[in-house]
Amino acid sequence: MAHSIETIAKALDAKFEGDGTITISAAAEPARASRSDIALAMDPKYAEGLKAGAARAAILWEGAAWTDYDLDAAIFVKRPRLAMAGLSRVFDPGPEIAPGIHPQAIVDPSARIGEGAAIGPFVVIGRGVVIGPNARIASHASIAEESRIGADALIFSGVRICARVVIGDRFICNPNAVIGGDGFSFVTPEKSGVEEIRETIGQRDEIRQQHWTRIHSLGTVEIGNDVEIGANATIDRGTVRATRVGNGTKIDNQCCIGHNVEIGNDTMLCGQVGVAGSTRIGDRVVLAGQVGVSDNIFIGDDVIAGGSTKIYTNAPSGRVLLGNPAVKMETQMEIQKAVRRLPRMSAQFAEIRKIVAELGQKKDTE
Repeated sequence: MAHSIETIAKALDAKFEGDGTITISAAAEPARASRSDIALAMDPKYAEGLKAGAARAAILWEGAAWTDYDLDAAIFVKRPRLAMAGLSRVFDPGPEIAPGIHPQAIVDPSARIGEGAAIGPFVVIGRGVVIGPNARIASHASIAEESRIGADALIFSGVRICARVVIGDRFICNPNAVIGGDGFSFVTPEKSGVEEIRETIGQRDEIRQQHWTRIHSLGTVEIGNDVEIGANATIDRGTVRATRVGNGTKIDNQCCIGHNVEIGNDTMLCGQVGVAGSTRIGDRVVLAGQVGVSDNIFIGDDVIAGGSTKIYTNAPSGRVLLGNPAVKMETQMEIQKAVRRLPRMSAQFAEIRKIVAELGQKKDTE
């Protein structure tokens, strides 16, 4: 779908100069842009590419002398990545789902489907489900009994929303995510080896047979407004109370959220983050890729953890963490510097030992 320069500028909340009626069908890198593309040169370092491409219009940095680049129009932005968010929203059509309920969808008669919803083929919607207005649900998704989903949801193919899950407005869920699966919770008739080593920090009196008995998950999952879930992510339902995800939180692909976990507002969990059961995570927390979080701990507001960090104990608000086990980022950097020095220090120590040994031999011969 084509959009005019004026329409795009309005969507970006940005000013433009030149011919606002020029229509644009796509965005492109400056050197590869055609006449129907808008060139993305939001930093001066990309300006040279404008001369190699054929774009009539570009998105430029504030204060750019746009007429120097043979353009007919230009949009000016302060923050490039924020502009990309708006631009991508303009040009992304989303999945193609025909309005209404597809004849090959299975919808329980007791389900309530909001006005303007689009339900794709092979979708299964269970007993007592409530779907808000203007929701879009792509093919092969399933929504189990008594779940509720708010307005303007976008649910991609293969998503599984299990029983009694409650989700707010403007929810986005990417392919094959599973929300509300049974929690990974088991117990042994006698004290297990895991319980023993937790108490003794690794010491075991004896190794004995143990058999696992499932603790069933009677709770559900509650998700706020404006939450996005990545592909193949999983959020387990709570044992008795609900697993909770706050407003505005974003969870990336292949994340695993355990039972009873509570995640605050506007928190971001990047790819392959794993959060063990009953942990509480505050507002505006950022956990980078492959961060692991132990069970039954608390992570305060505004914590940032770098990639592959392993958090085993409570993290106070505002702390910046890195490493395994997690420590302050500046401490971890000093640790890494020290580790890099070890080979040289080892060689120096060996040389000192040699010198001391030679001095000892010399003293013995005197």
